[in-house]
Amino acid sequence: MIQHTVVFSLTYDEGSAEEAEFLSTGRSVLSAIPGVENFVVNRQVSPKSGFRHQFSMDFVDEDAYTAYNGHPDHVRFVAERWDQDVAAFQEFDFVAV
Repeated sequence: MIQHTVVFSLTYDEGSAEEAEFLSTGRSVLSAIPGVENFVVNRQVSPKSGFRHQFSMDFVDEDAYTAYNGHPDHVRFVAERWDQDVAAFQEFDFVAV
């Protein structure tokens, strides 16, 4: 199992309609891609981080994760939304030890 997470800040004001629309679109597009399990959108509440949001999802194995990364809906979301709307981000991918 791979837990893929990305923490990010948007170019939109916190609480704005644009922010809500981006998060909703991200949830609907990315969670529908085959192989994505347990998709969650979280909001950061700690003042210790400048990142405001997190997308988290699980993949059963490396093949499922690779297929997600190359899936046309993921590629399109990144090109058409992520690259324009995300101000900064970091990705974290975890496996259980």
